[in-house]
Amino acid sequence: MNALPPASGGVFDPPGVSFTPVSPSLIKVRLISVFIWLALPLIGTVVLGVVFGGWVWVCPALVLVLLVWLLWLIPRQVRALGYAEAADDLLVRRGILFRSLTVVPYGRMQFVDVNAGPLDRACGVAQVRLHTAASQTDATIPGLRPEEASRLRDRLTARGEARLAGL
Repeated sequence: MNALPPASGGVFDPPGVSFTPVSPSLIKVRLISVFIWLALPLIGTVVLGVVFGGWVWVCPALVLVLLVWLLWLIPRQVRALGYAEAADDLLVRRGILFRSLTVVPYGRMQFVDVNAGPLDRACGVAQVRLHTAASQTDATIPGLRPEEASRLRDRLTARGEARLAGL
């Protein structure tokens, strides 16, 4: 995979760290989820517009505006997701406007989960979730290919055990 471009400096772009992007298939998963969740409100508001007419047509228009905005936003959000395996830590970067960089020391990891729902499996993606003693430092990496998720799980588990053995 290609590395993500620098996040335009500062704390979100540590020197010497190259972030790995998540799979573009995550865009499809998130767009399908949005369509599923917005289909019922859209149909309901259109029915109300047909029955009552007039100003009620504002409701389906608002749902359509929300849909168009999410169609624009989701691909950008997915392209902003990335992770990097540093020597002592796993770094997870996300966000466009509200950016975050989560740093999880390998020695603090308690266990690593790999999850994939039916839609995730159909689109060929999985999610890796790291659990630590402090719930604030749990990190999630969605949208990984299953092979990459499995490799990352095994690698993080091995690194975590090595760091704990050194304590």
